[in-house]
Amino acid sequence: MRSSYSYIRETWKKPKLNLGKLWQERLIEWRRSNVVVRVEKPTRLDRARALGYKAKRGFVIVRVRIGRGGRKRPKPKGGRRSKRQTIKKVLKMNYRWVAEQRAARKFPNLEVLNSYWVGEDGIHYFYEIIFVDPNRPEIKKDKNIKWIISKKHKKRAARGLTSAARKSRGLRKKGKRAIKIRPSLRAHGRRGK
Repeated sequence: MRSSYSYIRETWKKPKLNLGKLWQERLIEWRRSNVVVRVEKPTRLDRARALGYKAKRGFVIVRVRIGRGGRKRPKPKGGRRSKRQTIKKVLKMNYRWVAEQRAARKFPNLEVLNSYWVGEDGIHYFYEIIFVDPNRPEIKKDKNIKWIISKKHKKRAARGLTSAARKSRGLRKKGKRAIKIRPSLRAHGRRGK
């Protein structure tokens, strides 16, 4: 038997084909809106529910627009020896983690639970972030989500504890390849990435 969200999941596998004109209109609207926007309901209900979202007080959905590309330093104009002329990659974080951090700065009283992709065009990526309000009594009573109230989960996005951040830090790797990543990149002379 198929789950109630399987139809939504199938649609979002190829949104450009399945949603057609609605998809284009939505992207145009999102492009014109602010960078960080609070949303009434999740755009991808199946994904939000899978990541822990519940339709009750204390859960907040925020859409974030992130610019694509431009994550490298420009080549220096002045004279330098060849070793110093290389263009080094500046940002060693994935776009989803960056989106979570920007949204978290906008809503300092909320904690990031998780996030997911909702769209992209030639210039931007769009992500939706699931926030939880740790001060709400509904959250404090819910046994499945009350772990987020703990002090060790404060500022999760900034400290690299969310799912996107852990993936970007390489903490999903195991075995010999993971030696340079644990306990952290900084602790191992920044040789992990």
